[in-house]
Amino acid sequence: MSSKTQDTKMTSPVRPWAAAAGSLLALLLIAPVAAAPVTLAEALALAEKYSPRVRLAAAEIARARSGTVTARTYPNPEIEALAGGVRARVPGVASGPGLSVIIGQPLDLPFQREPRIRAAEAGVESARHGYDETLLLLRTDVKQAYYAVLRRRSELALAVDNQKLLEETRNRIALSVNVGERAKFELVRIDAELAGVRNQTASARLRVSQALAQLKLVIGASPEIDLDVTGELRPFTLDESLEALYRRLEERHPALRRVRAEVARAENRLSSERALRLPRPTLRAGVDREPEQNRTMLGLSVPIPLWDQRRGPIGDAVASLQQASLVAEQQRLLLRGELDINYNRLLVARQQIAAYEGGLIRQAENALRVAESAFRYGERGFLEVLDAQRVLRTVRAAVLAARFDKQAAIVEIERLTASEFTGDAP
Repeated sequence: MSSKTQDTKMTSPVRPWAAAAGSLLALLLIAPVAAAPVTLAEALALAEKYSPRVRLAAAEIARARSGTVTARTYPNPEIEALAGGVRARVPGVASGPGLSVIIGQPLDLPFQREPRIRAAEAGVESARHGYDETLLLLRTDVKQAYYAVLRRRSELALAVDNQKLLEETRNRIALSVNVGERAKFELVRIDAELAGVRNQTASARLRVSQALAQLKLVIGASPEIDLDVTGELRPFTLDESLEALYRRLEERHPALRRVRAEVARAENRLSSERALRLPRPTLRAGVDREPEQNRTMLGLSVPIPLWDQRRGPIGDAVASLQQASLVAEQQRLLLRGELDINYNRLLVARQQIAAYEGGLIRQAENALRVAESAFRYGERGFLEVLDAQRVLRTVRAAVLAARFDKQAAIVEIERLTASEFTGDAP
């Protein structure tokens, strides 16, 4: 047997496996990878990881901490050196070079230092609460965007069901028209109705894509990342009164804590500016060398506050304190107003859901069944069926909107009361 035949027999069982592996690899590279659905907890974790809003708030904390380093730093000493010649004007006195060296240390007085440090520490506290507020708002935005995707998905499913229901009615009418039981204009009319429903389905499908894009934007993920969600509405029972929610808002919300820290910061800044009206002394020590003698000097220099009595900085600090106090009060009233709105929004959504699920949906479904039965037996026209279908679509859409309005109100109440917030800053 020739060597060529032996080589062929040795390589023949290998080539089919290599070809199959190459084909499988090509299919894996070409085939699109389906997006793995993420839960709400995973979406929140992704947002905290990728969102630049969180990193920006963390950078603000680092900046505020640098302010405390600046506030605690003592002033640098000063050194002054003078050299020259000493020329004698009296006989018998030696002439020659002269040297004068003076070292000065500005004194950081405690009553000026402490308010400055407290103001810087209040700035750090404000930045920490700002980080908490940013994180809380980010989590709320992610929740709202996440539930918006679920809402658009539900609306799409409802639109698809409505389209299928209308298509079944259209097929029955088309069959009746073909056998001559009904006029052709009835088919034309229901085709026009079906075209509108199909357009609504296409619009609902686009709204799902828009909601997913908004979710990716809130998370901070790259637009190229394929993202999908999975989940459902959470059951929620609110047993607390509005006054109890007010108290939780006052105690927990980081925005109120932040503005309170800003008020404390402004108060300490005013104290610091008032303390600076007293001049800062400088302790000085020096040596003066002449050809015939050396002198040692120790003294204290104090600027005289004759022209600059810091009226401008003190007035600015007073105005800043007034502004901080007004902003704090405005923030408190704003949050209380938002809590009022969302609490009443929750109550309205509950009433709507109870009314719809208590009997309106069943009535609309029964009306549709009666209309379809009468249509089959020729007792009524298809217009009654279309009217019954419109009523059922309207009721189902209203129930869906009420459920997600309730969920949106729940998310906002959780934000306003900081219910799921831990407050850990980096």
